[in-house]
Amino acid sequence: MKIMVVDGQGGRIGSMFIEKWIKSGGSSQELVAVGTNSAATTAMLKAGAIAGATGENPVVVNAKDADVIVGPIGIIAADALLGEVTPKMAVAIAGARAKKLLIPMNNCDHIVMGIGEQKLTYLVDEMVERIQGM
Repeated sequence: MKIMVVDGQGGRIGSMFIEKWIKSGGSSQELVAVGTNSAATTAMLKAGAIAGATGENPVVVNAKDADVIVGPIGIIAADALLGEVTPKMAVAIAGARAKKLLIPMNNCDHIVMGIGEQKLTYLVDEMVERIQGM
């Protein structure tokens, strides 16, 4: 299974997922960390991903054959993450055949109704459990 982890800004969500995935017994061989910037990519590689790339083209290329794509919900919205997600990135991720597990982050004017105030650690734990159940 190929799990594409996409994150931007400082890579916090992607890093948390990668650490929890590996601690839960998941293989780092399955992970491809793709950052919208080099800081995010570096953080995800430090968290344990063995493959990583930065920018629009790596998002487009890796979304084509990913089985699962994880990241903040903004990765499917053009100009999200303070403009780091390009329209081409958003279309590639949203249109990929992969299952998408997205963390709802209520910022940057993308507000997800009905989720309440769940802690990020809980949401990342749930993400790991769902992928393991696939």
